[in-house]
Amino acid sequence: MNAYVMPVLLQVLGVTVILVEIFVPSLGLLTVLAGGIFFYSLYLVFTTISREAGILFVVADLVLVPFVLYFGLKALGKSSLSLHKQLSRKEGVASQKPGLTDWIHKTGVAVTDLRPSGTALIEGKRLDVVTNGDYVDAGTRIRVTGVTGNRIVVDMIE
Repeated sequence: MNAYVMPVLLQVLGVTVILVEIFVPSLGLLTVLAGGIFFYSLYLVFTTISREAGILFVVADLVLVPFVLYFGLKALGKSSLSLHKQLSRKEGVASQKPGLTDWIHKTGVAVTDLRPSGTALIEGKRLDVVTNGDYVDAGTRIRVTGVTGNRIVVDMIE
C-alpha cells in the first residue's frame, strides 16, 4: 500500500498545478511542470507497482484532467479575476458617433471615386462614405441609404 502514496500525492500535486495555471497564467510553464509531475507519477506506478495499476492511473488522468479544466475555467469565469463588467449605453458607452443617423436619406455628390469607399460632399460637409460594393465615379449624385456603426452607406441616384 505504501507504493501508492507517492504516485497519488504526485497526481494531486499535478492537478493542483493545473488549477494554479488556470488562475495564474505562466505562459505554459506550469502546464509543462504539471505534465512532468503526471508523467513521473505514471513512471513510478508502472515501474514499482504494476502495469494494471498504471493503466488505471492513466484512465483516471484522462477523466480527471478534463474535468478539472472544465470546472476550473468555470470557476475562473465567476471569480474576481475575470472581467464581469459589460459596456452599455446606460453607462454612456456608444459605438457610434452621435448624429450619424441624421444623414439618412440626404443627397450629395461623390467628391472622390467610391470604390467602394471614398469621400462625398453632403449638405456642404465632407464625409467618408462607402457603397454596397458598387463603383461610383467622382461627381456622381449619391443618396445616404443607411448607417451601420460608423459607416455611412450610399447609393448612386439614377
